[in-house]
Amino acid sequence: MATSRSWRPSHVLSGPFAARLEDIDELNHVFSEAFTERYRRDGMVGVRVPFLNPAVWRYAIRDAADGAMVWRGERGEIVAFNIVHRSGVEGWMGPIAVRSEQQGIGAGKEIVRKGVDWLKVHGATVIGLETMPRTLDNIGFYSAQGFVPGRLTLTTTQEATYADKPAPLFGRLSSSDKEEMLERCRDLVSALQPGYDHTREIELTDELALGDTLLLMKRDRLVGFALCHTAPLVEGRTREDLRVLKMSLADLSHLDEMMRLLADLARRSGTRRVSVRVQGDYESVYQRLIAARGRVRWSDLRMTLAGYAEPVPEKGMVLSNWEI
Repeated sequence: MATSRSWRPSHVLSGPFAARLEDIDELNHVFSEAFTERYRRDGMVGVRVPFLNPAVWRYAIRDAADGAMVWRGERGEIVAFNIVHRSGVEGWMGPIAVRSEQQGIGAGKEIVRKGVDWLKVHGATVIGLETMPRTLDNIGFYSAQGFVPGRLTLTTTQEATYADKPAPLFGRLSSSDKEEMLERCRDLVSALQPGYDHTREIELTDELALGDTLLLMKRDRLVGFALCHTAPLVEGRTREDLRVLKMSLADLSHLDEMMRLLADLARRSGTRRVSVRVQGDYESVYQRLIAARGRVRWSDLRMTLAGYAEPVPEKGMVLSNWEI
């Protein structure tokens, strides 16, 4: 007599392999399925996580280079991924996802361990990630992998509005001037956070036309910059936010002017507001943004590997987004 068995997914997991631009559609499906399931487990049954803009995926994969890793099942399909980034000595992981049927068998531990190993081999002295603070399972999982909870990163927004005069932009410089400005941006960040380097992100943003980098100048001296994306984060959406991914200031006295110029750039680029993710270590920055009628839109928990915490500059500010 024939008997029937209920179908079970294979737990064969091979990798890591390099993520390719042609994998974007499959990455989107894994991303959407995994995070939708995560919300469902948190009781948010009606939430469906949408696909990310393919242009944003291209940026993430190229920024990560050989740190963009995927794992495949027995049929060659992507079942997990970890997009690992390094900006000088600053290393972070995200997005990270594992198909729900592959969870509970050690796949998550494997991809996080591989990401950490990759960052250590490449000289990262800061290793971190961000996760949803409401999701206790995630916090517990990453804690078991050696990560320590830090402070919240709060996404704040301000409405777009014109300034008297727009700021200079990296994308409008000549090729030779871009090379010089990249060096100046590198020197500014490194003076505040030794070993940090955000110039690759500046170049990629310009090359892929995802946004621009606002340059804050005092006479001929660069005192700050803000790397911004205007491309929609979600596939098929219109422009809504000017998202600040990196912001460095030589001194916090320049913050108000920077925010005025960012609001102006948002207005001129056809977006409704400026979105800035403020790490919890910068209390005074957060207070000033709220005092300027900023609104809190989202929260993330910043976690770092034990022994690989990020320093806080003695002067000035380096905001660094650990999300794409």
